[in-house]
Amino acid sequence: MREEIQQLERIARMLEPQADVRASLRDDVVAYAEEFLSKIDDLPAYVVTEDKGIGIADSPIIEGPGTLAEAIQLLRFNVDRPGLNPASGGHLGYIPGGGIYPSALGDYLADVMNRYAGVHFGSPGAVYLENMLIDWMAELVGYPKGCGGNLTSGGSIANLIGIVAARDAHGLASADIPRSTIYLTRQVHHSVDKAIRIAGLKECVLRFVPMDRNFRMDAAALDMMIGADLASGLRPWLLIASAGTTDTGAVDPLADLGDIARDRGLWYHIDGAYGAFFILCDEGRKILRGMERSDSLVMDPHKGLFLPYGTGTVLVKDNAKLYDAFWYQAAYLQDALNSATIHSPADLSPELTKHFRGLRMWLPLKLFGVAPFRAAIEEKLLLARYFYEEIQRLPGFEVGNAPDLSIVTYRYVPAKGDANVFNEALVKEVHKDGRVFLSSTMIDGKFTLRLAVLSFRTHLRTIDLTLEILKEKAHMLETTL
Repeated sequence: MREEIQQLERIARMLEPQADVRASLRDDVVAYAEEFLSKIDDLPAYVVTEDKGIGIADSPIIEGPGTLAEAIQLLRFNVDRPGLNPASGGHLGYIPGGGIYPSALGDYLADVMNRYAGVHFGSPGAVYLENMLIDWMAELVGYPKGCGGNLTSGGSIANLIGIVAARDAHGLASADIPRSTIYLTRQVHHSVDKAIRIAGLKECVLRFVPMDRNFRMDAAALDMMIGADLASGLRPWLLIASAGTTDTGAVDPLADLGDIARDRGLWYHIDGAYGAFFILCDEGRKILRGMERSDSLVMDPHKGLFLPYGTGTVLVKDNAKLYDAFWYQAAYLQDALNSATIHSPADLSPELTKHFRGLRMWLPLKLFGVAPFRAAIEEKLLLARYFYEEIQRLPGFEVGNAPDLSIVTYRYVPAKGDANVFNEALVKEVHKDGRVFLSSTMIDGKFTLRLAVLSFRTHLRTIDLTLEILKEKAHMLETTL
């Protein structure tokens, strides 16, 4: 058996390359990354290809080794070429992610050291670091000391955690669900609907509250609906508001909703995955007034702090409620449980195995400080307002509501023909052009274009280029359709 083990060891040691091999691998990867970054301002935001990257499937995983050069070429042509380039400042379509460089270095260190960030016993420093980030964000939004939270993979899991904490805090039993009532608008993010279903609340009564002309929840209508539901024997328990909807960027009247939730005894959950970090700037703080009144709040650092995808956050004002929803027991973890002096991330979320994702957030904040993040978030707010004003100067374009944050809705009204058909053709032409990426939505039956400004690489020249492209493509379509 010893000989067999030693033979296996010789093969297995391929997984531990020596220093010179590591240096060569690292140099080639860094060179590829630097090549990408050196061209980032000139790379298209969107590339339409016939193959759509299918070539990656033509190189299957096999028993023997390959080369890094071959792997990079596969990535270059099949992953990093077709489709959307989220690292581009021209990504103005969906809510952009970030990808600031020091975050990659943080991930590199986290992966090399492979610290386990789920339980304090296993890596107390990693847990302290992530808890410190939670405390910083809580203070930023006006939550009290001692609240709880978790660094998640994104807004979807963060919304799920908040809704599950709310469910258990209100002691909903299965028999209660058919008469338990949730209040939200039709502009709420689809991850909220998914979280409600995953949390076993599909049979709750969903009340879609009317909105004003700016797509913000109508607080007076909400209060009337709650009163009517109480009178009819239903059990109102959860209010879900938005601090920046995905479709239009609308911010619900957060302070007024907080008053209603408090007076009516509802758990108040705010989805601020997109918008919450605008609280960094003075204007954003005014718009988001009342966010601190929520019982739970979602905010995504991979949006408003420009970090790589896979960095979300949920905050819960009463940490005990979060713990009660997600505590666990396991005999094989008795050493960790017996030595626990603080709540670990595993106590406060569905995850036990947890990547040390806090390092990708901590390192750039330590290197840069908060000031450049504050400036960048205010810049995006102003860029959206600039676009909103300038697009109205172009003949044929009409706009939606003035932006609350950094999303602008607009469309072109052609001299003849169907406006919906024209705008669908317009966004396709922009995609084919590729210099910037815009997206669309349907609002009140109208095919509407969206500009979402949140990439840290989006600056004034990007918005000016977008205006030029829209003007050029609209004129071209007017003469051809």
